[in-house]
Amino acid sequence: MTDSAPTPIAVIGGTGPQGRGLGYRLARAGHPVVLGSRDAGRATAAAAELSALAGGAPVSGATNLVAAQRADVVLLAVPYEGHAQLVTALARPLAGKLVVSCINPLGFDRYGPYGRTVPAGSAAEEAADIVPTATVVGAFHHLAAPLLLDPAADLTHEDVLVCGDDAGAKQRVMALAAEVTGGRAVDAGRLRLARQLEPLTAVLISVNKRYKTRTGLALTGLAPAQ
Repeated sequence: MTDSAPTPIAVIGGTGPQGRGLGYRLARAGHPVVLGSRDAGRATAAAAELSALAGGAPVSGATNLVAAQRADVVLLAVPYEGHAQLVTALARPLAGKLVVSCINPLGFDRYGPYGRTVPAGSAAEEAADIVPTATVVGAFHHLAAPLLLDPAADLTHEDVLVCGDDAGAKQRVMALAAEVTGGRAVDAGRLRLARQLEPLTAVLISVNKRYKTRTGLALTGLAPAQ
């Protein structure tokens, strides 16, 4: 954990695999976490499970709206279907906050996974368009949910690629990413590069299926994580 005070973090879609995994890792790093869900009861039950898994760390559950109201850093970890409607509904509590988009707009057909076309360019840019006063950063697209939830899984070898237009916000998210994996966070550039990062997840899913494994990303030629 960093030397600064722990940041309260809301995870919208916190009862799904990705949201639960990120919530667990952030709670384990010492951050108070609020899991959001359409169903408050389901969120509360998931929060109790994650708190126990994280050794009693402060994890609570609420509706997506209440979760977004309770934290200054909000992770979006929901399926892309209904994304625009959800962000629109949360526009008021998201205004002025740091919003981390972890969303991968993917489709699946008989040939396997593929990246979907998003009118705004990417899910991250779509969120930024809907809530222009929020600072949107893209991150955590390529971490495998089962590994995030596995207390024994070592993620230090994986890189988290972070994109955004605000340098200070990117640094904050990169610090959170390093806490999640214990490894390296990489500044991948402007928010528009979420257009490449989000659909890249389809490639990893395809490789995982072919080789029966769980792949991640690690870039060569960069200094090791400090």
